[in-house]
Amino acid sequence: MSKKQQKVTEAAEVKNPEAEQIEQVIPEKLEPTHEEKYAELNDRFLRLYAEFENFRRRTNKEHLELISSANSNLLKDLVPVLDDFERAITNNETSEDIASVKEGFLLIYNKYKGILESKGVKPITAKGEIFNSDIHEAIVNVPVEDESQKGKVIEDIEKGYYLNDKVIRFSKVVVGQ
Repeated sequence: MSKKQQKVTEAAEVKNPEAEQIEQVIPEKLEPTHEEKYAELNDRFLRLYAEFENFRRRTNKEHLELISSANSNLLKDLVPVLDDFERAITNNETSEDIASVKEGFLLIYNKYKGILESKGVKPITAKGEIFNSDIHEAIVNVPVEDESQKGKVIEDIEKGYYLNDKVIRFSKVVVGQ
């Protein structure tokens, strides 16, 4: 070893007592105790839980607002139909022309039906169709002479309706047996 390398090695071997104390103190301060870790994790948990509760409340509130606003839009569209019925009732008190009364109610019916169709309501076609328990409700089974009518809907007692391809009211039907 050269003299220069030997001096560097000796200098490295000289121990500084203050440096040792600093080395011992620093790791102790950097490494948190179990209580500090627990407190930190508990604080993070409580904050996360509170954030989740706020999210849950906010989404529930938004869901309720969405439902109420959807109903209000439908009701706004139906109010003119109510106005038409009131005008028809007032007009029919003095009218003696049955044809105009029938025409007025037909116009109101078509307007109401148009509003429902615009909202996604469609009638279920039942008469002449094969009975399907997913969309039909059999009220009565009647014997039929024609074999081709067995298992088919003979009469539609009460129309059923879809709302966006989901049944909201089943068709009440008479089925051939």
